[in-house]
Amino acid sequence: MRVLFVGDIVGSPGREIVRERLADLVSTRKIDLVIANGENSAAGFGITPRIAEELFGYGIEVLSGGNHSWDKREILEFMPHEPRLLRPANFPEHNPGRGIYVGTARNGVRYAVINVQGRVFLPANDDPFRKTDELLATLTPDVSFVLVDMHAETTSEKIAFGWYLDGRVTAVVGTHTHATTADERVLPGGTAYITDVGMTGPHDGVIGMDRNGIIKKFLDGMPARFEVAQGNVQMNCVVIETGDAGARNQAGRLKAKCIERLSLRID
Repeated sequence: MRVLFVGDIVGSPGREIVRERLADLVSTRKIDLVIANGENSAAGFGITPRIAEELFGYGIEVLSGGNHSWDKREILEFMPHEPRLLRPANFPEHNPGRGIYVGTARNGVRYAVINVQGRVFLPANDDPFRKTDELLATLTPDVSFVLVDMHAETTSEKIAFGWYLDGRVTAVVGTHTHATTADERVLPGGTAYITDVGMTGPHDGVIGMDRNGIIKKFLDGMPARFEVAQGNVQMNCVVIETGDAGARNQAGRLKAKCIERLSLRID
């Protein structure tokens, strides 16, 4: 099984490169499932129903979120009716949406995507470690591929989380910082891991936003309007490949065989 995870999609440039490159990548790499983080896809902050439908239309099966999940008010009523659009599971239970989705991939494999958010340098929420334990306990044995998007600020929290889940899920991918890390590996228990997949959007700004406004903010500390940057648009993503059906971890899930980091541009 081959699964593609696309790093945080930022604004219209990020959506455009997904439109341009995703279908060919899925075809040439024989991808069975596409997951992406979409919490910055609406002008850099949040996601709207229209944009969610647009991204699903490009071939993304599940969209994860994070601290910007509810930046656009119109998503509040949409999210409860679209189970493929996730928000972190360790947010308060009464908040709109869910943090787990279970589906069937194109090759017939049953899979689950779990979305949680870290607590270091981010708003206080429930413990993502124990919340993930709770969600894993709800999965039936036929769910053989499990990926967790850990949306967090610090490398230490993400790395600890990856080791915590090693041997119990197929993959742990980090999101949020928009800066790709070079530490992709398969942990000893068969869990593919990377601290941050990176960003799908314009890389000539500052984590996707126009650099002039960001620099001004650092210089004078005054309120500033942030706009999505332009130029050097890249799609940062990873391909996770599992072994054969008999290669299972201690929890009975498929083991990862390899994880490959990719950076694509518009031709």
